[in-house]
Amino acid sequence: MAARERTKVLVLGPPSEPFWAGLAEMVDWTDLTIGVDPQAVEGPLAEAEVVFSWVDAPDLAPYWSRARRLRWLHSALAGVNGLLFPALVESNVVLTRSVGVYADSLAEYALAAMLYFAKRLPEMKEAQRLHEWRRLAPVDLRGATLGVIGLGDVGLAVARRGRSLGMRVVGLRRSRGAPPAGVDEVWPAPALCEMLGRCDYVVVTLPLTPSTRALFGPAELRSLKAGAVLIDIARGGIVDEQTLLSLLESGHLAGAALDVFAHEPLPLESPLWSAPNLLISAHTVDNVAGWQERAVALFLENSRRYRAGKQLLGVVDKARGY
Repeated sequence: MAARERTKVLVLGPPSEPFWAGLAEMVDWTDLTIGVDPQAVEGPLAEAEVVFSWVDAPDLAPYWSRARRLRWLHSALAGVNGLLFPALVESNVVLTRSVGVYADSLAEYALAAMLYFAKRLPEMKEAQRLHEWRRLAPVDLRGATLGVIGLGDVGLAVARRGRSLGMRVVGLRRSRGAPPAGVDEVWPAPALCEMLGRCDYVVVTLPLTPSTRALFGPAELRSLKAGAVLIDIARGGIVDEQTLLSLLESGHLAGAALDVFAHEPLPLESPLWSAPNLLISAHTVDNVAGWQERAVALFLENSRRYRAGKQLLGVVDKARGY
């Protein structure tokens, strides 16, 4: 029996990282190339059947015409908006994303941000700085309503944590349907404003697509109930930052936590830096120890599935963008 042809795999990433050791089992059935310099990988790209695009990988669009043998492209990112150039969208290449790799760390941050405001930690720290014995009135999350915008792997991880603390969890997705585990009620996308008016905490977990860009505009943000907290762990460009700033300055919102911004890094002159009751993190809450190994492990699992002809994990609907 003739030997099975070896699969040519190109990993677009820095070649000397220790976490690539997880790919060792692939050498038995692949010709594996790891590199990040666009000119150096043009040759391997022309031969590659599989490409693993790491964080900060070079833009594939200028080299797409060379990738004539490519059948599967996997991204180390959870969101693939930066990969969806027209030629890829229109092609037959299967695109997968790193589903589940970042869900726990993002959900834990969302929970931390809710507790940050509910337990009035900023005021406690300020009182400590001033050496003031100030008795505050923190609130419990139990009984509060948590709105999760987007019920993918991250949204469901947020929902589970909210439910574990006794919160009522409502979720938004394109159509109403039956609630998934951990969610009490599902609202359809057209009812966003009505849903926002009933939530004490709102966590945005949506991918950035043409339909979600600027989804939280002035009307939607002003629908948030007085005293609510907004947490954005999705992508910059979904929430109107200027309107959010005005709602924080007016005191309509009790607080907000942003890990993502329309322009990153956030410009030094941005008024958001000085906004009251705003917690800023530099798109960093998923940058936890071990994420690289988990991303490599997912690619390895999908590679086994690919070789066996099984359904891949995290397949992206390229037309929808997620």
